[in-house]
Amino acid sequence: MTQKLTHFNDQGRAQMVDVSAKSVTHRLAKAKGSLKISAELAQILEQGSLAKGDAFTVAKTAGILAAKQTGLLIPLCHPLGLDQVEIEIWLDVPEGRVYFEATAKCEGKTGVEMEALTALSVAALTVYDMCKAVDKGMVIERIGLALKEGGKSGRFENPDFL
Repeated sequence: MTQKLTHFNDQGRAQMVDVSAKSVTHRLAKAKGSLKISAELAQILEQGSLAKGDAFTVAKTAGILAAKQTGLLIPLCHPLGLDQVEIEIWLDVPEGRVYFEATAKCEGKTGVEMEALTALSVAALTVYDMCKAVDKGMVIERIGLALKEGGKSGRFENPDFL
């Protein structure tokens, strides 16, 4: 392996990466994931008749709030001033899935991958929480980074998620 893990110092101890010498660039990250649900729950969500209310709106709000807290939740993440967090959620009734896509943007010295992944994860957990009375067998699946732009490494596209 030619690259070393940046969150470890020369003695192998965890460290927060020093980004002070890095240039400020436009940063963007997009995460994707899904939630496998029962046919019964898919029908309830499609009809808008979930007893707790609009799960998708609540999940979007929770995801945005979580993205803004990423630096507090992930020990070695830098706190970032986010310029935008957007969460898309859509239901595929025949497939029995809820799909999530979270995008985070900022002008900064470090990327926003963790913010996008955190936003998506909390949005999926929020739908799970709001729907567990109907479907205890839901499974959060395939959360991953789909796209990243900015910084020294430039653009990254994950073909498994695009």
